[in-house]
Amino acid sequence: MTEDELLLREAEKIAHAVGRMFPGLCEVVLHDLRDPAHAVRAIEGGLSGRAVGDPATELGLARIADPEFPDVLQNYPNRFPDGRPAKSTSIGLRNSGGEYVAALCLNLDVSLLGSAAHALARLAGTDEPAPLTESLRARTGEELRALVEDYAAERGHTPRSLPATAKKDLVRSLKERGFLELKYAVPSLTDLLGISRASVYNYLR
Repeated sequence: MTEDELLLREAEKIAHAVGRMFPGLCEVVLHDLRDPAHAVRAIEGGLSGRAVGDPATELGLARIADPEFPDVLQNYPNRFPDGRPAKSTSIGLRNSGGEYVAALCLNLDVSLLGSAAHALARLAGTDEPAPLTESLRARTGEELRALVEDYAAERGHTPRSLPATAKKDLVRSLKERGFLELKYAVPSLTDLLGISRASVYNYLR
């Protein structure tokens, strides 16, 4: 077996293996560049409708004609005969003399991926923001205490020494943020702020 034939035989294994790994999504074609009129040596996937024995493409002919043609053309846009968009990669295979013997070409059908990407974008999309910021984590009594103490410290007070107007604003803010839904929230506030339960409810009116 000649070197060229050995190269083609080994590349054929790769073509079938890669194509079978992505059935219905990726076409893999092995071109024998020594015979451009019947260049397709192996094909897996069949997304373009070509068959073994079909001629080389324009890119294959260009590679045959130009020894300086790039070894690899990666991820260039392409299109199947029925109009579906494709992403293609062409890999030239040289023998020990530096001559192009074959080309292994992968044609990925991106039409399905485009539809999926569009659907995912719509699924992930949101409408107008809510009128207030929502936290999805569970509130805790410790967090309630920390918020009250931080609020007071920022104003140079302890929680109990806060003016009545500040206590009223704090209670209302905690209500809006869902902290008064906590079990024992109101008793905790009366203890922290030094006010009565009735005062808490009056602040909320």
